[in-house]
Amino acid sequence: MTSLWDTVGDAMQLLFAADPELWGIIGISFKVSMSALLLALPIGLLIAFGLAYGNFIGRRFLITSFNTLLSFPAVVVGLTFYILLSRQGPLGEWRLLFTQPEMIIGQMALAIPILVAMDHSALQAIDRRAWETARTLGASLPRATMTIMREARFGLLAALLAAFGRIISEVGASMMLGGNILHYTRNIPTAIALETSKGEFAQGVALGLVLLLMAFTLNGMLQLVQGKGRLAA
Repeated sequence: MTSLWDTVGDAMQLLFAADPELWGIIGISFKVSMSALLLALPIGLLIAFGLAYGNFIGRRFLITSFNTLLSFPAVVVGLTFYILLSRQGPLGEWRLLFTQPEMIIGQMALAIPILVAMDHSALQAIDRRAWETARTLGASLPRATMTIMREARFGLLAALLAAFGRIISEVGASMMLGGNILHYTRNIPTAIALETSKGEFAQGVALGLVLLLMAFTLNGMLQLVQGKGRLAA
């Protein structure tokens, strides 16, 4: 049996040799996840802002619902959209199943609860008088909103990074909705699952190293921003 160090060596060789199949998988993964995050970001921020500064019937229920959805299994999200978009489903005529747009929809469904819950917490931590003062001094609604977002920027950035880390590493929804099609819907997590099941560990380890490096980079970026240019001790 191939030793661990041999496997890691083969994985590093694949990464540094610019293996086209490996980097194609990485490219698809980042393309899909970045698209999902960019689409989910304004939706999550808008809902969070409404929950933080709005006053309407059902507000507490919505806050509880989004907090509950934080622990919603990715595979259940995948199953839900699979049923909706399968040929026998109510949205089957859209023909989105096993496509990148469908993977983006599934990842958006995973990202939005994280963005709403964490953005809401960040916005609520800001003194409400900052909003009231801005409006009293004649600031327009967009300008007052930007003032609040600037005050809550560290929490909002943490939400953004957490959502990205969640969707780029999930496997259940991607496998069910994308179908793991080579050169089209095969992303990092589904490729790792496939290669491991085949006993081909080198590519799986290489892709795992990419995810590990990404996680370290995202956390490092957050620490730099929160420390105003200096890593926290």
